[in-house]
Amino acid sequence: MEEIKNRSVVYIVSDSVGETAELVVKAAASQFRDAGLELRRVPYVDDKQTIAEIVRLAAKANAIIAFTLVVPEIKQFLIETAKELEVRTVDIIGPMLTTIKQHVQVEPRYEPGLIYRLDEDYFRKVEAIEFAVKYDDGRDARGILRADIVLIGVSRTSKTPLSQYLAHKRIKVANVPLVPEVKPPDELFKASPKKCIGLTISPDKLINIRTERLKALGLKAEADYANIERIKKELAYSKTIMERIGCPVIDVSNKAVEETANQIYSMIRKQL
Repeated sequence: MEEIKNRSVVYIVSDSVGETAELVVKAAASQFRDAGLELRRVPYVDDKQTIAEIVRLAAKANAIIAFTLVVPEIKQFLIETAKELEVRTVDIIGPMLTTIKQHVQVEPRYEPGLIYRLDEDYFRKVEAIEFAVKYDDGRDARGILRADIVLIGVSRTSKTPLSQYLAHKRIKVANVPLVPEVKPPDELFKASPKKCIGLTISPDKLINIRTERLKALGLKAEADYANIERIKKELAYSKTIMERIGCPVIDVSNKAVEETANQIYSMIRKQL
């Protein structure tokens, strides 16, 4: 950490990434563009030795230290060391923590980087949702090998809603419809049987679901789609494919989507 003479330096110290502190300092520094401020971010500071070194450099450069430190012991050490060497400090997050603590009467967790963990969780969920949409209904067979789970079954066995439900648990799901006249993609037999899950349903339940679907679309209920013999043929074919793969099978006849999703999650969470 070499010092550049004749420049005003602000050290930005954080026990996490330090982006929050840097944004605040940059916002303030933008009001002093002619001052030639140099910002130096020092992230992931979690020990007193590093704190002491930063304060020593700040004292030598007549710099300011802006910090977001949530661990009380480390924060206090910086404040005391800076006071001894007459270095000015700005606690960016401390006053907000104190005010919230007093307002809600709850102790902070004092864990560095929580906001980034939350953001990461959010983006993983969004990624999983986008994945489920992209690889829904067998649109792109490449998704089969990229997915955490592959759902297979005949039409109207809740593959799509299950994919979306599980995506909100940050699980990447691809689903493939099984139709007697359409050869399943080769990728389906290359994927691990452990991540494939077959969905089956009773013929009577399926015919009711498909009949209602046809009515909703303004089509005649007598269509082949809701014919009992056709349904039995589809279910027999799907059973053959599932047995060939060797995957677990769930009967969704009397299960809500949430119930089936939780069952799937329990089955596969150890391998995620």
